[in-house]
Amino acid sequence: MSDLTGFIKDELWLHGADLVGVGSLAELPADVRAGLPIGIAIAVKFPKEVIRGMPDLPTRAYYDHYLHLDEKLDMLASLGAECLRSFGHRAIPLTRAYVAAHATPEGSLLPHKTVATRARLGWIGKSALLVTTPFGSMVRLTSILTDAPLRTAKPISESRCGDCQICRDACPAKAIVGNPWAACTAREELVDVAACQETAQERSNRAFGIPTSICGKCIEICPYTSRYLDKH
Repeated sequence: MSDLTGFIKDELWLHGADLVGVGSLAELPADVRAGLPIGIAIAVKFPKEVIRGMPDLPTRAYYDHYLHLDEKLDMLASLGAECLRSFGHRAIPLTRAYVAAHATPEGSLLPHKTVATRARLGWIGKSALLVTTPFGSMVRLTSILTDAPLRTAKPISESRCGDCQICRDACPAKAIVGNPWAACTAREELVDVAACQETAQERSNRAFGIPTSICGKCIEICPYTSRYLDKH
């Protein structure tokens, strides 16, 4: 096929992806990328009404869509990987099951956010979440690893949040440090993960009776998210 990159992107968009990007992972250690040099980043966005509906606490609708989007992402990653295999290439979909099976005590072996920045979908905000220009941080992510000869984007390696501290000031856990991100920045330099998780569990339990680690305040308050929500 003369344009495999375009074909794979079109297939993923056709089946419900909102953002798709391709990046080179060759600079990363081979063990974290299963020896495969290319990453495909896939994002799907939350419905506007779900994010608008939680200015104070997370909602059951947010929780339900969180799980629904994860199922959709697993489907998209598996579909994209199968398409690549049908053309004779190696491809691994980084589904929830795959990520869990290869996790380390510190977390995911290869965070989807890392693939997304390499694929130019966005940058890491001060909240340690991916921020995209079209949708802010109201997206969920997955990835595909492959050896297919796809066209890759120039990675984003620095924050575009500037001096903004809105998410830090709004964080109910006071977990966001406020430091700018760059490609070498550790998550702990951005966020107190334990404080974030503890407060998120308390807030979700208070809001809808399930002590799960979702909060959503830094998503809802992000200016890039707000810009998308304000569009007609």
